[in-house]
Amino acid sequence: MLNWINILSAWAVPVMIAFIPLYAHLKKVPVYESFVDGAKDGFSTAIGIIPHLVGMMVAISVFRASGALEFFVGWMTPFLEKLQVPAEVLPLGFLRPLTGTGSLAFTTDLIKTYGPDSMIGRIASTIQGSTDTTLYVLTVYFGAVGIRNGRYALKVGLFSDVIGFVAAITVCLILFG
Repeated sequence: MLNWINILSAWAVPVMIAFIPLYAHLKKVPVYESFVDGAKDGFSTAIGIIPHLVGMMVAISVFRASGALEFFVGWMTPFLEKLQVPAEVLPLGFLRPLTGTGSLAFTTDLIKTYGPDSMIGRIASTIQGSTDTTLYVLTVYFGAVGIRNGRYALKVGLFSDVIGFVAAITVCLILFG
């Protein structure tokens, strides 16, 4: 069974890449022209979101370089120790809503340091799957379509990130603790 799953997963993407243009051609859709039009639209969208991306990257750099991240971790460590939560995963809770790449790099470093089967590795991996890059998403997508008032989306997104962070830790402590 595992062999069939491996074969299916290896062929799934190439088959879909071949099937979609073939199906469009059979439905008389001008495939190449549609692709070029979409690429033009994508390029203009990319140009439009560059200022928002630069702003977000500067904010992330300032947050980390200012020592604010380390301050929050140091301040929360005694509280986390009482709950038996490893303080090493707390920076991930701050980084994940800001940056997907940065949080993935941090998670990778935790896994390299503590191992994938450690409690820290399991919690970090679960946090990666239970939370989203809320500020990045709001900045890029809202900036791309010109939404200026995203305060409710920000509140809901950050609240759901906190819930995902707490749930990831709780589930890991219950299942693996």
